Amino acid sequence: MTDEGVRCALMRGGTSKGAFFLADDLPADPRARDDLLLRIMGTPDPRQIDGVGGAHPLTSKVAIVSPADGPDRDLDYLFLQLGVDTPTVSDRQTCGNLLAAVGQFAVARGLLPAGPDHTTARVRMTNTGGLATTTFPTPGGRVDPRGTTAISGVPGTAAAVQLDFADTEGSAGHGLLPTGQVRNVIDGVEVTCVDNGMPVVVARAADLGITGYETVEELAALGPRVESLRTKAGKLMGLGDVSATSVPKTTLVAPPRTGGAICTRTFIPVRPHTSIGVLGAVSVVTALLMPGAVGHDLLSPHDPVEVEHPTGKLAVTVELDGPRVRRAGVIRTARMLFDGTVFPRPTD
Repeated sequence: MTDEGVRCALMRGGTSKGAFFLADDLPADPRARDDLLLRIMGTPDPRQIDGVGGAHPLTSKVAIVSPADGPDRDLDYLFLQLGVDTPTVSDRQTCGNLLAAVGQFAVARGLLPAGPDHTTARVRMTNTGGLATTTFPTPGGRVDPRGTTAISGVPGTAAAVQLDFADTEGSAGHGLLPTGQVRNVIDGVEVTCVDNGMPVVVARAADLGITGYETVEELAALGPRVESLRTKAGKLMGLGDVSATSVPKTTLVAPPRTGGAICTRTFIPVRPHTSIGVLGAVSVVTALLMPGAVGHDLLSPHDPVEVEHPTGKLAVTVELDGPRVRRAGVIRTARMLFDGTVFPRPTD
């Protein structure tokens, strides 16, 4: 826990990549911890050339894992989103993609015994208090990254990780529909604000003057409009001033075009996403299943719901019981990229 080096694993979880740490290997003081992580990631610098960050929000992430301190779970998982060109560290959201790698990391660090065929772990996402169950193959009692499962946005195949979520409604503390309404109007645009694990603003792509099938590069010009929409939505959702935070996310929806149930374009928070986040997708599907929600009429019946995004599809299962969420789940893949010692940028 010094500037000379910190034990760290770099792992891909779903369509994200992040640095994984045991809580005991980092400073207990949050300010000292965040300073260390910024220097490890190479922030602030748009290239993150002097750190292990990948110059993109999807690769400037940190997972901190510790043994659970409660009987209802096995592990606690804290997610931190680090800025790329700005020295920010946010715990205002969790990350369902990195969650896919938490169980494997825990086995590698000896926090979790591996089963003879599969291992199941109950994980508390400490950012939100939600619970997730992760199940992944461990043939012979060892984590095996090999498998035949392919997910959009990641080349090749790997072992499947089943993620099932519980208690994710109102992750930010303001309910499944944080504004208290199924629809709101912001900047003249009808939106549905939803939070089933991730605060998200859902709007029709057509209402922002686009088709919803644009490339990531073509979407960049929408940044100012998206920022205005989400910052005003943040106040309506009880999140306060969100101008310096990564939530809420904004997802624009359009009729499906490649055989899925809905087409999406997401911003994190104003930079176009190359795919869609796990809990972001869960929240979007939750909204679209509600009668009267923005985009409900665009949803094509599928089970699971296949969410189209710029690099493929993500299959999501959401079961509603009236206004309540019974369960939600997705399949991801994950693997260890390296395990060793990371050396932070020296202090001035």
